[in-house]
Amino acid sequence: MTNKIIMGAVAYDPKVVTIWDGFKAWFKERGLDFDYILYENYEHQVESHFKGHYDVAWNSPLAWLQVKAIASKLGRTAEAIAMRDTDCDLTSVIVVKAESPIRSIEDLRGKSIGVGAGDSPQATLIPLVHLAEAGLDPDTDLRVRRFDVLVGKHGDHIGGERDAALALMHGEVDACSMIDGNHLLFGRENTLPTGATRILTQTAEYDHCNFTVLDGAPVKALAQFRELLLSMSYEDAAVRPLLDLEGLKVWKPGRTDHYGLLERAVARFGTIDAFVEGVAARCG
Repeated sequence: MTNKIIMGAVAYDPKVVTIWDGFKAWFKERGLDFDYILYENYEHQVESHFKGHYDVAWNSPLAWLQVKAIASKLGRTAEAIAMRDTDCDLTSVIVVKAESPIRSIEDLRGKSIGVGAGDSPQATLIPLVHLAEAGLDPDTDLRVRRFDVLVGKHGDHIGGERDAALALMHGEVDACSMIDGNHLLFGRENTLPTGATRILTQTAEYDHCNFTVLDGAPVKALAQFRELLLSMSYEDAAVRPLLDLEGLKVWKPGRTDHYGLLERAVARFGTIDAFVEGVAARCG
């Protein structure tokens, strides 16, 4: 076995050990020496990538923008090589109670909205820029209540979204935001009982996580890693449970043209500026 790849990933849930241990064994059977390093938060993971601690990152959409911005400052290049089918064409929603008098975005003016963690693309940054671009300044026209659960994990842990949904049901906020898939999940688990809420507005589509590499990574080993990823079949009984845990049915080639909404959010709110400047200074 000559090709070796080390991946960096964030430990947002205990299941990630099961997932990557399973992938490690699957890759090994096919001639790829694969290992991984788990990080407590994406900021540590991103900086470690630029320090050369691993070869490929499993990045949140916000971490992807961090990497891209730092790479640009350092004269380097970053590439998204693969993503899940379920990372593509997602939306976030802003929800109100079914009986709420709020019927339009303008009706939210002066009202309160519950959002996820401050670094959550899906439950905070994208919904708030959606409202901003519709004419409501989150700093002056709304009362934004953040539910900062596990900051540093970029909303991968959905506790903040769930807490915001519960706050809506308890009458503590007038609206709340979440990714569309969690709106369905919260209905199934009765956090948002059937018929108790309605969607006020929905964002444009965006993409979520991707595998990110920097220039200088081992070309041959990465090519094998990507080829094996894209070859995984949901019909393979050995790999299906791992794909289920990771929330996909098929790996797809990476694309980067669906991060524009999040890019506008971080530009408007200055979300990653200080971090990008700091890492670029330390790793330059």
